[in-house]
Amino acid sequence: MKRVVILAAAGVLAAASAAALTAVDAAAEDAFQPRARSPNPARFVAIAPAAGGAAPVADSRRSGAEFMSASTQAMQRDDTLNPGMLWVAGGETQWSTPAGRSAKSCAACHGDAKTSMRGVAARFPAFDAPSQGVINLAQRINLCRERRQQASPLRLESEELLGLESYIALQSRGLPVAPPRDKQVAAAATRGKQLYFQRIGQLNLSCAQCHDERWGKHLASSTIPQAHAAAYPIYRLEWQAMGSLQRRLRNCISGVRAEIPPYGAPELVDLEAYLAERDKGMPIESPGVRP
Repeated sequence: MKRVVILAAAGVLAAASAAALTAVDAAAEDAFQPRARSPNPARFVAIAPAAGGAAPVADSRRSGAEFMSASTQAMQRDDTLNPGMLWVAGGETQWSTPAGRSAKSCAACHGDAKTSMRGVAARFPAFDAPSQGVINLAQRINLCRERRQQASPLRLESEELLGLESYIALQSRGLPVAPPRDKQVAAAATRGKQLYFQRIGQLNLSCAQCHDERWGKHLASSTIPQAHAAAYPIYRLEWQAMGSLQRRLRNCISGVRAEIPPYGAPELVDLEAYLAERDKGMPIESPGVRP
C-alpha cells in the first residue's frame, strides 16, 4: 500500500512539473491582453533621433510601472502611500547620524543630500579607482563608511543599507539614468550583456527570453515587464519589504533553478551595469513599488 501511495505522489509531482513547464511555453504563445491602466508619470516617451535625417523614432522602452495595476501605480506616485518612503525616512536619519571612530555623519562630508546627492544614483554602477573594481551604490556607501567614517560596513540588503541607498536614490528621482562612459564600466556592461543573453539553470532560460522576447505576456498571473531597473531600490508587495536590484536578480536566477551568486558578486554588478546601459536616458523612479 505504501508503495502505491509513493508512486502516486511521484506521478502527481511529475505531472505538476510538466504542467509548469508547459505553462512557461504557453505564455510565449499567448497574445498579450492589454489591461486598463491609469496615467503614469514614470512612462518614458522620449523620441530618439534617427540617423541620416530620417524621421525620429519613438523609444519603445517601457517602465515596469506601466505593467502594474492602477492601485499599485497610485501607490508609487503618492509618497504618502508609498511604503518605500519608510526606508527613505530611515536613511535620512542615518544621513545625519555620526558613525564609526571618526564620529562623522554622511552630512559632515556631503552636506545636504538634496543638493550633493542630486544625480549620484543615476551614475551607478561606477568604477572605484582604489579598489580597481566596478561597484554599485550600496557598495559605494559601505566604502565611504570604511574609508571616511572608519565604521564597519553595513550588511548587504540590510534595512540600514537599503534605507541609505533609497534616500540617496530619491534625490535623483526624475533625472535620466546616465551610466559612466569609462572603459571599466563599459567592460562590466559587456560582461553583463553576455550574462543577460546566456541560458542558465535547469530550465535553460536567459533573461532575454522573458524580458525581451515575451514582455507584456503572462507568466502565471504576472505580466512580464521589460528589463528596466530605474526604480530600484523598490518596495515589493510580495516581499512586504524594500529590496535591491540584486535581490530581484537573485530571485530570477533562483526561478530558473540556477546557482545563486552571493550579494555583491561581480557577476551581479556586471548585470547591473548592463541594465543601466539599457536604461540610459530613462528617468529614475526610486523608490518604486512593484507587485
